[in-house]
Order: sequence, then C-alpha cells, then structure tokens
Amino acid sequence: MTTVTSQMQKPTPASGPAPCGAPDEATVNRIARSCICYQTRMTAHAVTRAYNRALAPLGLEVTQFNILAALAVARTNSVTALSEALALDRTTMTRNLKRLGAAGLVSVSTGQGRAVRPALTEAGAALLSAAIPLWESEHVKMEEAVGADVWGRTRDGLRAIRRSVTDGRCG
Repeated sequence: MTTVTSQMQKPTPASGPAPCGAPDEATVNRIARSCICYQTRMTAHAVTRAYNRALAPLGLEVTQFNILAALAVARTNSVTALSEALALDRTTMTRNLKRLGAAGLVSVSTGQGRAVRPALTEAGAALLSAAIPLWESEHVKMEEAVGADVWGRTRDGLRAIRRSVTDGRCG
C-alpha cells in the first residue's frame, strides 16, 4: 500500500521516474508544504508518539488517558457522546473501552435501549491520577520547546480549523 508520505517524498533513483501524467515535483512539494490535512496529521502522529512514550511506564496510551480524563469529569453518559467529545470514531472508542474494561479501568453498563454507558472505576481513577504528572511533564516539554506564545497561537488556529470544518464552512 502506498502512503501519502511516500507519495510526497522526493523520488530517488531506486524509485525510478514518475509515471506518465504524474504532477511535477514542484507541485507535489508545494502540496506537502501547504496541505492543512497533511501537516496536521504529521504533527498529530508525532505528538501522539511523544505522549505515548511518556505514558508507557504505566501501560497507557494518550487516547486512553483522554478517555479516562473525560470519564473522570463525567462530561458524557454514552459511547456516542464520548466519541464526539474526543473526536474519535465510534469503532475506535469501542475498541479502547473494551481494552480499558478488560484492564478493570472502566466499567460499562447498559442504559435504555441499546445505550451503553461507560464509567471510570476506582482503578481507572487511580491510574489517571498516576498518569497526570507524566502527561504534565510531557506537556511542559512540548510547550517549552515551541514557546507558550507559539503554542497559544497554534492551539487557537487548530480550534479555528476544527470549527470551520464542523460548522460546514469547508469539508
């Protein structure tokens, strides 16, 4: 399977010439430099890997950390609402809830109809409490690396992009 990343890299002698009708290298490089989706995905993957490394001593991934944190403040009462709150598709949320449930960190009860209600267990709350200092340490490192001002502008820019997509102005 060819990935976007491999398609956007400079051709090497081993890869041979571009197929007939392919866009020129300058166009592909311009897209790689300016594409909002490509840049945010690459950044999201790098940031996720960094947080995952920070949380690894506890056997936790950042997506799971975010789920535990959302459940700790009881912002949601269904898998669908939790998925929407954390911008995860329902399949990813269900898979993570099953893993967290198997580890005894989350309990799942059934609600009205087919509704499923996840909740944080005491073990989940304890793990979240242990994970917060690791998360905070990584957050501080990242913010110091780019500077609070750059991070503030970046966060605001990302929120603006998200709003423009969710309110239908683009996408």
